[in-house]
Amino acid sequence: MEGEEILDEAQDLTRRHLKEFIKENLNPSLLSKQVSHALEFPMYWGMARLETRWFIDVYEKKKDMNQQLLEFAKLDFNMVQATHQEDLKYASRWRRELGLGKITMSFARDRLVENFLWTIGVIYESQFAYCRGQDTKINCLITTIDDVYDVYGSLKELELFTDAVERWDIKKVEKLLQCIKICFLALYNTTNQMVYDILREQGVNMSPYLKKAWEDLCKAYLVEAKWYYNGYKPTLEEYLNNAWISISGPLILVSTYFFVTRNITKEALDELENYTDLIRCSSMILRLADDLGTSKGELEKGDVPKSIQCYMQDTGASEETAREHIQELIGKTWKKMNKECIVCSPFPQSFISATLGLARMAQCMYQYGDGHGVPDRETKDRVNTLLIESIQNVEELDYAIDHTIYQNTQAV
Repeated sequence: MEGEEILDEAQDLTRRHLKEFIKENLNPSLLSKQVSHALEFPMYWGMARLETRWFIDVYEKKKDMNQQLLEFAKLDFNMVQATHQEDLKYASRWRRELGLGKITMSFARDRLVENFLWTIGVIYESQFAYCRGQDTKINCLITTIDDVYDVYGSLKELELFTDAVERWDIKKVEKLLQCIKICFLALYNTTNQMVYDILREQGVNMSPYLKKAWEDLCKAYLVEAKWYYNGYKPTLEEYLNNAWISISGPLILVSTYFFVTRNITKEALDELENYTDLIRCSSMILRLADDLGTSKGELEKGDVPKSIQCYMQDTGASEETAREHIQELIGKTWKKMNKECIVCSPFPQSFISATLGLARMAQCMYQYGDGHGVPDRETKDRVNTLLIESIQNVEELDYAIDHTIYQNTQAV
């Protein structure tokens, strides 16, 4: 956390010695592989499922590994993967029935699998299948609406669309193009269905919170659109004050709270409405990680300056120095979030874990560039690892019986 100077010194010391170890041990070994992995990305910042998969492979090569423990780890991974495959089938059917494909929204990115992958990073446990299904819907709508603001709509159309979202009024989209009307109706109907489901199951009306989150997101999109059309270059402070919302973190986490919580409280709803610091920190890491991975490409296709360019403009620094500064901001924000995770909070552990998961998934998705917008490289490999390829060479056990035991355990 912030202020833990002794741990900062210990981190610097161990990092320096581990780098020296790598230089002195050029021949690949199991230990050097683990050291390189730790230096590339701290385990605490890593996406849980990818870290699990990586560690199973490493553990299997250890001479003193426990064979039974390894077999159970493999079985567990494969069974959770099977649950995720079913979740993806559900999301795919929804996407197909919704009809926001290339015919009606040809300008928008179709990123169903990538949007689903985000939900595994946020909350992967089998019992949260409903949350992953609903969050995938929200992620798909975010991607489409983001493209409406970034690459399709005129400024006048974007103002009308934002007004319609703010008023939550179908009549307000009558003057818009047909495809943007369809986009708003998809948002309107999907959101209202979620509200109905939660009201029916838990007796809580999530409508004001979800509507506010969508309204804030679209307003933040509109601010950036006006900056772009007017050629305005914001300061880093101006940019970040808007960008932690425009990255969609608050919307994702506000909705996730309702999907993972069985005992919704007024105290939590008050914190949620004001975007508690836990949400702010997670969203800020998402924004900064996104900028590190996508800013160059987005500027080339036409977009407002991102945090890197804003810092360069403010200080006259080089791009390399600006990137280092953004990395430092990510580290500082993690420390703030770590503190928020342990203070007295009205939120359940499942939601706290989800805020951590979103930040981790952001750094995973943008680790090597734009893993969401250009998913044919590392993202493709990760989809194969997490959703398609099960772990082979598992001992012949009665899989059906074990799967039943696993499901019963989760229910308990």
